[in-house]
Amino acid sequence: MPQSDRKILIIDDDPFFLKVLSDNFRDNGFTVFNANDGIEGVKVYLEELPDVVISDLVMPRMGGVSTCLEIARLGGDTPPVIALLTSMFQESPHEHDAPEMGAKIHIPKSTRPVDIVIIIEQILEREKYSQS
Repeated sequence: MPQSDRKILIIDDDPFFLKVLSDNFRDNGFTVFNANDGIEGVKVYLEELPDVVISDLVMPRMGGVSTCLEIARLGGDTPPVIALLTSMFQESPHEHDAPEMGAKIHIPKSTRPVDIVIIIEQILEREKYSQS
């Protein structure tokens, strides 16, 4: 049974994609918070302190790279898992040892939402075991 104590913030200016991705995470036991751009996303991050932040790369007002870098900075010693979604590359999702463009993992927007949930769950499981 999915845990209900996992919190995720999804930042995207595409309402349809935001809803589909949010529904998939909610269906898998996450408490979901949404933001429509990076400025709103940073504000929601500070209010809710989610375990995971997924941000679109291209957004109005504050782009995904700036958003991810700012949230990582605000997270200090315990930053959330940060993923950057982009339609600019079509490779498979890839994780980085050190964050690139503020994110630990880059995921193409063409990835099925259920697969994004699985990727994030796997990263959270690894993080949980590496902290114990």
